[in-house]
Amino acid sequence: MHSRRALPLLAGTMLIPLLAACSSEDKADAKPRTELTVLAAASLTDVFKQAGRAYEKEHPGTTVKFSFAGSQELAAQVRQGAPADALVTADTKTMQDLKSETTTPTVIAKNRLTIATAKNNPKNIKALSGLSRSDLKVVLAAPEVPVGRYSKKVLDQQHVTVKPVSQEPNVRAVLSKVTLGEADAGIVYVTDAAKDKVATVTVPDEQNAVASYPAATLKGSKHAQQAGDFVKWLGTEEAQKLLRAAGFQQP
Repeated sequence: MHSRRALPLLAGTMLIPLLAACSSEDKADAKPRTELTVLAAASLTDVFKQAGRAYEKEHPGTTVKFSFAGSQELAAQVRQGAPADALVTADTKTMQDLKSETTTPTVIAKNRLTIATAKNNPKNIKALSGLSRSDLKVVLAAPEVPVGRYSKKVLDQQHVTVKPVSQEPNVRAVLSKVTLGEADAGIVYVTDAAKDKVATVTVPDEQNAVASYPAATLKGSKHAQQAGDFVKWLGTEEAQKLLRAAGFQQP
């Protein structure tokens, strides 16, 4: 009687190491997850969050983490050796200045400028020339920021002199000043103004500037293959549809 009761116990005892061995094999067979860090221009914030989710769905072994800032801030991070895998800037100049740190870049999208004003445009701003009015508080991005450089270019070409009340570190900061009522107007990208509580004044094509967005893998990446795959994916039909829907233009 005693020996028969011991049999189930003995069988269970023998099963434990077998299950443990299977569990160890499952862990050994499981592929390790890859976390990519992508440094991206502030104007890509909304659309890249969508793109990241879409990419992760297609690539279940990869997580994409973004760090958004002005392109000049991103460049400083790269030069300081910040751990990252890919870079997307809002201009070709910043990327070109980092050519020793990146692989060959690919332009993934383009953008244009618009004038953002308070909702319903209470100051009745009609064109770039109107930004020189003394009764206006105008905010621009700093000249070392791509959108600030583009803004200066279009204003200079139209011989418009603007004395900004502040110069901001990125395009989102410019938009925030207008949205919060701290400025009457600012020059931003079309894609940024589209989703915020502001009015816009169109800048005609002949007076506008085209912003190109190059993407590249960083040479210091520990996940060069996966980072390269993500950069290539940004040129696919799925990624381009997301960019078009957000207001970006084709490369």
